[in-house]
Amino acid sequence: MIELTETAGAAPAAVPGLPSRRPGPPYPLVIALLTLLLAGAVTAGIAAGSISLPAGQVWGILLHRIHPALADPAWTSVRETIVMDVRLPRVLLCGIIGAGLSVCGMALQALVRNPLADPMLLGVSSGASVGAVAVVVSGLAVLGVFTLPVAAFAGALAALAAVYFLARSGGRMTTVRLVLAGVAMAEVLSAVASFLVVVSADPHKAQSAVRWMLGGLAGTTWTMVWIPVAAVLLGTVALLGVSRPLNLLLAGEEAAASLGLDVHRFRAALFVLVAIMIGTIVAVSGAIGFVGLIMPHAVRLLIGSDHRRALPAAALLGAAFLIVADLVARTLITPEEIPVGIITALVGGPFFLWLMRRRSR
Repeated sequence: MIELTETAGAAPAAVPGLPSRRPGPPYPLVIALLTLLLAGAVTAGIAAGSISLPAGQVWGILLHRIHPALADPAWTSVRETIVMDVRLPRVLLCGIIGAGLSVCGMALQALVRNPLADPMLLGVSSGASVGAVAVVVSGLAVLGVFTLPVAAFAGALAALAAVYFLARSGGRMTTVRLVLAGVAMAEVLSAVASFLVVVSADPHKAQSAVRWMLGGLAGTTWTMVWIPVAAVLLGTVALLGVSRPLNLLLAGEEAAASLGLDVHRFRAALFVLVAIMIGTIVAVSGAIGFVGLIMPHAVRLLIGSDHRRALPAAALLGAAFLIVADLVARTLITPEEIPVGIITALVGGPFFLWLMRRRSR
């Protein structure tokens, strides 16, 4: 039986399938506040830039696009183009990616019963990056526009499967083995991706490949948004549908199996689902680390570890966080733009060290 590790901020499960939680703010209030936080982040993300726009004008343009009668057009066509065709698709993609990484991180932490699990730490993002970089530098387009997402998914799934089997020994999976296997796999795959970039004969393709490795959302268009939106929304709905089995895993493998859950088959299916989501995300944004580690812990501190409550909250908080991080990345040293993966690493690295020290105490 795998040793149970208590997640940060969550009390041990008292009843299988329904983890208990410490007293905190009412759940509807938390969701309402997170929704307001997300709305504020969206407004700031669209309004800020080389041409600043008033928040009221931003919402006026959005409402006018929904229905002309909702707002009188008191702005220029240039500003409407900036909002609708330049900033809105980028902010929407940021929100989707942040939400997807957060719910994937929460699912992975339940699947491996380890609060340090994260798409980046487990090598999933690096595996997806290798698949994406291989397609970019080779120029392959066997499946048309789906070639890059499929390649990223295949790399993510292969990396996740490798880490999972390397971390298990005698039917057990410890925190140390999981982290070591994930870090080693991530380093190896990052080296493979770097090698593919170095040997690329086309400098333009190599430059595009570097984008995936650093994580960035520059040049986002509406055509890049719809596939990640579909993957993250459908994946999140699927995870919500299996909230109870995820809760059962927090109580232990034996308890979950005694209540009729086929643990190994369930894990395999969820690993595939997470790999699809991460692969699709990395295909459009590159490897953005630590979002899937920070957000689940922040949510558990607020509302506990019951996935029926935690997954929606994690999606809202992750979306708001990445929108703000991207806003900082493109405005901190304007007109230059910092890859958003650097911003999330600067925030997530200290948080990860704090979490390790907290757990050791």
